Amino acid sequence: MSARWEYKVVYVAGWKRVSIEGEESYPEEGERTSGFARRFLNGLGVDGWELTGIQHTAPGQAYYTFKRPVADGAEPDLSVVRNGIVREQPGGQSAGGAGPQAVNL
Repeated sequence: MSARWEYKVVYVAGWKRVSIEGEESYPEEGERTSGFARRFLNGLGVDGWELTGIQHTAPGQAYYTFKRPVADGAEPDLSVVRNGIVREQPGGQSAGGAGPQAVNL
């Protein structure tokens, strides 16, 4: 069976602020932006995330997309986070693995 993937999207604002579904991180006081970027990316790498793409949205702003294999027997996170509230997908994961479903919030 081929690998199944889960994805993480990170918003980066000039490496002065990063946001993952509303959870924000900032450089420590006196930390260079390059050091913050390295520390943040290394943290994701330790958790098995691999950078797969960068979508620039404005000067100094971009979405970074990461992926990692889904662990054997696990399902990818299909929940929706809106205003800090996590909502599960209705009906859960379909047996056919049809992918994400639209959710009315």
